[in-house]
Amino acid sequence: MVRKETIEVKNELRGGKGSVTFHHVITEEEFAGHGRMYARLVLEPGSSIGWHIHEGETEPYYIIAGEGTFTDSDGSKYLVEKGDCCIIEAGCGHSIENTGSENLEFMALIYNVEK
Repeated sequence: MVRKETIEVKNELRGGKGSVTFHHVITEEEFAGHGRMYARLVLEPGSSIGWHIHEGETEPYYIIAGEGTFTDSDGSKYLVEKGDCCIIEAGCGHSIENTGSENLEFMALIYNVEK
């Protein structure tokens, strides 16, 4: 099967700034209860996803373009750029902000670790 991505824009996601464009790769239904999102996310300069916690699921971010600041569960801040992978474990919080001058793009996968 081959199909096109679906695009969704969310504003001020999780209390963040600006907008986030989701390029959904598969649907939540296709996870068959094992997860809920696999998408390429695009944040324009100055945009962010606010602090939030994942209970019973994990979410890696794989940075494919741009740069930004990733805030980890303990409050540590890291500069992230192409090729970096941010691992958000179950029960941990995080946020990310595009602090660069170009779009920050990354793949995000949310899947269950307790089922």
